[in-house]
Amino acid sequence: MTGPLPTALTAALSRWTLLLPPLASVLLGLVWGRSLPDVVAAFAALVLMGAVLAAVHHAEVVAHRVGEPLGSLILAVAVTIIEVGLIVTLMADAPSKNGTLARDTVFAAVMITCNGIVGICLLLGALRTRVAVFNPEGTGAALATVATLATLSLALPTFTTSTPGPQFSPTQLSFASAAALVLYGVFVITQTVRHREYFLPPHLHDTETDPHDERPSARAAGLSLTLLLIALVAVVGLAKAVSPTIERGLTSAGLPASVLGVVIAMMVLLPETIAAVRAARRDQVQIGLNLALGSAMASIGLTIPAVALATIWLNGPLILGLGATHLVLLALTVAVGTLTVIPGRATPLQGGVHLSVLAAYVILAVSP
Repeated sequence: MTGPLPTALTAALSRWTLLLPPLASVLLGLVWGRSLPDVVAAFAALVLMGAVLAAVHHAEVVAHRVGEPLGSLILAVAVTIIEVGLIVTLMADAPSKNGTLARDTVFAAVMITCNGIVGICLLLGALRTRVAVFNPEGTGAALATVATLATLSLALPTFTTSTPGPQFSPTQLSFASAAALVLYGVFVITQTVRHREYFLPPHLHDTETDPHDERPSARAAGLSLTLLLIALVAVVGLAKAVSPTIERGLTSAGLPASVLGVVIAMMVLLPETIAAVRAARRDQVQIGLNLALGSAMASIGLTIPAVALATIWLNGPLILGLGATHLVLLALTVAVGTLTVIPGRATPLQGGVHLSVLAAYVILAVSP
C-alpha cells in the first residue's frame, strides 16, 4: 500500500487503533438522537477524528496484505465510504438546506487531492531527489478519468436546460451516475488487472516487492477489516451527531454554507494525505499520486451515484452544477495536471503550482 510503518509507530498505532473503533461505537450509542452541548460535541469530534485515523490505519493493514496497487484502491474506497455516509446522512437530516452539500464536498475533494496531495507529493519527492519520477501512463490515465468524471458530474449540470438552475433532470442524473460507475469500474480493472505495472513506482517491477515490506498475517488483516467496518459506522454516526454544532460555528463565523463541504472533505482526506506524504518521503511518489487521483476518482464515481440513489427518498433539490469561479479552477486544475503528468517527472516548481491552485480555492471558498 504505502509501505511499512516504522516499528515504533506501528506499535503505538496498534494500541490505540484497536480501542478507538469500539470506543467510538459506544459514544455513538450514547449521543445518538440527542442535542449535544458544545463540550460534548467537541469531545465527540475528537473521537470522530480518531476514528477516521483508525479506519484508515486498518484500511492500510488490509491494503498491505493484498499489495499495491490494489492497496491504494482499498484506502481510497474506505475514505470515500466515509464521505458518502457523511453527505447522505446530512442531506437526509435537512434535504432542502443541504442541496449543494454533495457538490461542495466532491469538488473540495477534487481540489484537495488533485492540487493539495499531488502538490505535496511532488514537492517532497522533488526536494528529496531533485526530480520526482512517476509513471505517466498510469498517472495520465487516472487524471483523464478524474477530469471526465468531474466534467460529466459537476460541469455539465451548469449548462443543461431541461430543468431550471444547475441541476440534472432525472434522465440526465441517471446517465451521469451510470457513466461514473462504469468509468470507475473500468479504471479499477485497468489499475489492478490489465495494466497493473503502470501504477507501480518506476523503480519497482510488477514482480518485485519492497524489501522492507512485511505483509500482515491473515489474522491481523481479518481483525483490521472488522475494526475498519466498525470505525466506518461510528464515523458516519458521530459526524451526523456533531454536524449541527459545526454548522452553528460556521454561521457564527460568517462563513458561507459551502465551507461545510470543505470541512468534510478536509476531515476525511487528512489521513490519506498523511499516507501519501509518507510514501513521497520514501521516494514512492507514484503511490502518493495513486492515492490522490484514486481518491478524487472514487469521490466522484461513488458519491454521485450514491447521492442520486438517495434522491429517491430525499425531497430537497440536488444541485450539482459548479459556479463560474469553480469552473475556472477545475479547468486550471486539469490543464496544470496534464502538463505535470506528460513528462513523467517533476521539479519542486510543479508541486508549488498545484499548491497555489489549492490556496486560491481555499481563499475563494472562505471569501467568494
